[in-house]
Amino acid sequence: MAVNTDLYLVIGIIVVALAIPAVFAAYSEGRVPRAASILVLIGGSLVVMALTKKPGGYEVQDIPNAFYRVIGQLMR
Repeated sequence: MAVNTDLYLVIGIIVVALAIPAVFAAYSEGRVPRAASILVLIGGSLVVMALTKKPGGYEVQDIPNAFYRVIGQLMR
């Protein structure tokens, strides 16, 4: 079974992006950002897994193409 590293990368980036507002909300309310920490851990793990599983890894300019490929796969 082939590993879809593009999917891991895209999901990881989205999860980390969702954690950013959660961090700011927790700090503004004086709470510990537990949920945001878990989101960063999960998203970061997915990104690291995608970077290590893909032969040659990813470069910054490859990220938009990964999003397009994942969206294209979902549309099929």
